[in-house]
Amino acid sequence: MMMNKPTLLPLTAAILLVLASNSASAKDQTVTTKPKSSTSTTTLPQMTVTDTAASNVNSPNNKSYFIPDAVTATKTDTPIMDTPFSIKVVPQQVLKDQQVITVDEALRNVSGAVAGAGGTGNFFLRGFGQRNVYHDGFLNQSQWAHTEDLTNVERVEVLKGPASILYGRSEPGGLVNFVTKSPLNEAYYSLRQQFGSYDLYRTNVDATGPLTANKDLAYRFNLGYQTNRNFQEFGGNERLLVAPSLRWDISDNTTSTLKVEYSDIKEKGRGTVPLMDNRPAAIPRSRNLGDSWNRQEDEYVMVSLKTDHKFNDNWKLQHRFNFTNYQLTMSSFSPDGAWATIDPAVGDISRSFFAQNIDGNDYQHNFFNALELTGKFNTGFAKHTLLVGGDYYRADYRATMTGFGSNPDHYDVSNIYNPTHQVKAPIINPEDITTSNSTLPWFGLYAQDQIELPYNFHVLAGLRYDNAETNSIATGEYASDRTRTTEDKVSPRGGVVWQPIPELSVYGSYTENFGASNGVSRGQVLKPETATQWETGIKTELFDGRFNATLAYFDLKKGNLAVVVDPLTTKSVGLAESRGLEFDMSGQILPGWSVIGAYAYTPFAKTLDNGVETDPDTGLDVPSSQNGKRLNNAPRQSGSLWTTYELQSKYWRGLKFGGGMQAVGKREIGYNETAQAPGYVTMGLMASQGWTFGKSKVTAQLNVDNLLDKTYTSSIYSYGPTNYGAPRTFMGSLRFEY
Repeated sequence: MMMNKPTLLPLTAAILLVLASNSASAKDQTVTTKPKSSTSTTTLPQMTVTDTAASNVNSPNNKSYFIPDAVTATKTDTPIMDTPFSIKVVPQQVLKDQQVITVDEALRNVSGAVAGAGGTGNFFLRGFGQRNVYHDGFLNQSQWAHTEDLTNVERVEVLKGPASILYGRSEPGGLVNFVTKSPLNEAYYSLRQQFGSYDLYRTNVDATGPLTANKDLAYRFNLGYQTNRNFQEFGGNERLLVAPSLRWDISDNTTSTLKVEYSDIKEKGRGTVPLMDNRPAAIPRSRNLGDSWNRQEDEYVMVSLKTDHKFNDNWKLQHRFNFTNYQLTMSSFSPDGAWATIDPAVGDISRSFFAQNIDGNDYQHNFFNALELTGKFNTGFAKHTLLVGGDYYRADYRATMTGFGSNPDHYDVSNIYNPTHQVKAPIINPEDITTSNSTLPWFGLYAQDQIELPYNFHVLAGLRYDNAETNSIATGEYASDRTRTTEDKVSPRGGVVWQPIPELSVYGSYTENFGASNGVSRGQVLKPETATQWETGIKTELFDGRFNATLAYFDLKKGNLAVVVDPLTTKSVGLAESRGLEFDMSGQILPGWSVIGAYAYTPFAKTLDNGVETDPDTGLDVPSSQNGKRLNNAPRQSGSLWTTYELQSKYWRGLKFGGGMQAVGKREIGYNETAQAPGYVTMGLMASQGWTFGKSKVTAQLNVDNLLDKTYTSSIYSYGPTNYGAPRTFMGSLRFEY
C-alpha cells in the first residue's frame, strides 16, 4: 500500500540526536605523542599527514568527480588513459551533489545516453536501445527492464560501444555497470533524509566497518525507502531496497565477498502521452489518460558471491557467482501508443487493456558463473597483463500476459480533453491469457592480453567464443510451437594507445559484438543481433591527474536490429548504422571547483537495409519503407554540463554552490520518420552547507530541477507512447555522517 505520510521522519530525528550527542563534544583532531622514557627526547621533523581514506576510490570521503581507473572496460583496473575505448564514470560525489535517484538522472552525465521507457532502466546509447542491467560486472537480468534503485550504487561506469567479448551477449551501444557499495575496514555511518515536491520522502542508511579486531571480517548495510506522489494525477511511488554485504579475508591471499540485494518498487497510476499530428499530444502534464488503478510492481532479489585468490603478486584467480529472481507485475488501461486513433476535432482516443503476471506466478531466474585468471609477466621488452576466463549464463522465465486480444471488454474510447476512466480492471477470461516459457542459456570462453611496449605504446587484443541457445514455447491466445535454436560466434576486439606525453593519449580500436537473441515473433525465429565498431579518439589528463577528458569518433553497425512493427509483431532489420562524435569530461579544475560534462553529435543514425515488404496495391515485394530512416530516439545533438564550487575560505568552508543544464535535440518516435519529440533544454541548481563536529559531519542540501519549468518530452518508447518530464521540482536533504 502506498504510504502518504513521512513515517520515517521521527525515526530519522531520533537517530540524528543520538549520534550527534556522541560526537558533538569533539572540538579538534589534534594528536599528541609521548615518549616511553622521560630520560630521552627525540624531536621529529615536521610531517604532513595525508588522509588516505579520502583518496580511496570507494571511500565515502572521496569528493572527486574523476575516477582514474575503471574496471568495466578491461576487468583489470586499467587506467582510463591506457584504455583504447571510450569509458565514462559517474562517481559517488556527482550522485550526491545532483541528488540522483533514478538511472535516467545518472546517465544525464554521459554523452550519447538518452532516456527510453522513463524511469524503468530502459535507455539508449549511441542510438541503440538497452535493457540489460549489470551489477559489478554481473548480468542479472535480460528479458524485462528492471527498475534500478541507486541506494546501493557506489558509482556508474559506462563503456561505450560493444562489450560482448568480456560480458557475453549484450547490446552494442554500450554497457552500463553499477558498481555497488562494498564493506570497508574503517567504520562509517550515514543517515540521509530527503524531502521534496509531490510529497517525496526518502530515507537512506549506510553503515559499514570491521566486525573483528584484525579486520578480516567486515560488513556493509544499505537501506533505502521512498514514498512520493507524482505530478500526474493518480501517480505515485513506493520503493524499498535492502542490501547487506559481508567480506571475509580468509587468508592473506584469499577474500570472499557475499552481497544480497532486495528491492520492491511499486508505481501507481503511470500514464503516457499519445501522439497527435506527429507530436506528443499537447495536453497538460498533470493529465493522466490511464486509470487510477493502473500499477506496476518490480520485485527483485539478488545474491552474489565473489572470491579472489592471489597466488603471488602477479597472478590471481577470481570466481563469481550471481543469482537473481525477478518478477514484473503490470495492469493498465491506457492509450494504444503509436496505434492509438485520435479524432483531433473532438479528441476521442482508443485505449486498450494490458496485464502481466496475471496469476502471480511469473518469474525470471538468472544464473551467472564466471572463472577468470589474471596474470602479469614480461616477454623481452613487452609487459603483459593476461586475462583468461569462461562464463555461463542461464535465464529461465515464465510470463502470463493479456493484451491486444479478441476480448471486446479490453478496449474502450476516452477523450484527451475530457478523459473518462474505468472504475476497475476488466475481467480476464482464461482464453485471454498467453503464457510464455523460455530458457536462454549461453556459454563463453575469452582471452585478453594487454601489452605495454616501449615508447609508451599500449596494445590490447582479445577473442571470445560464444555458444547460445533459445528454447521457448507459448500457449493460450497467441500460442506458438516450441522453438529451439543454437548459435555460435567468435568475436574479436583490439586496440592501440599511444601516450606521447603523460597528459595525452591517442587511441584506436575495433570490436565485434554478439548481441541478444531477438526471440520469436508470430512463430518466426528472428536472427540474433550482431555488431561491429571502429573507434578512434584522444584522451587528456590534466591538473595533476584530477581532470580527464575524452573525444571519440565511432562508426557502429548493428545487424538484425529488432523493430516493433505493431504490438504483436517484431521484425529483424537487415542493418542499421550510427556514427558520430562524443565528448566527455570530469574532474577538478581548481581547488573546490568540480565539473562533469558530456556532448554527443550523431549526424548519421539510420537503418540501411530493412529488407522488403509487400506493396498493398500490387502485392509485390518492394524495398521496405523503413530503409534509410532515422533511428528511433537518437537525437543528432545532446549534451549536459554540471559544475559545483565549494568555498575554500576557512570562514565559509563547507558551503557549496552548483548548477547545470541538459539539452536533447529532436528525436524520432518509431522508425518511419512520421512522428518526432521536440528538443528541449532544462536547468538545475544546488546549494549545500556542511558542518563538522569532531568525527561527525552534518550536511544540508537543496536542489532545484527544471528551474525554468520547461514542458518537455523526457522519454519515449520505441513504438510510440511518450512521457512528459516533471515540472519544476525541489528536493532538500539532511545527511548525518559519522
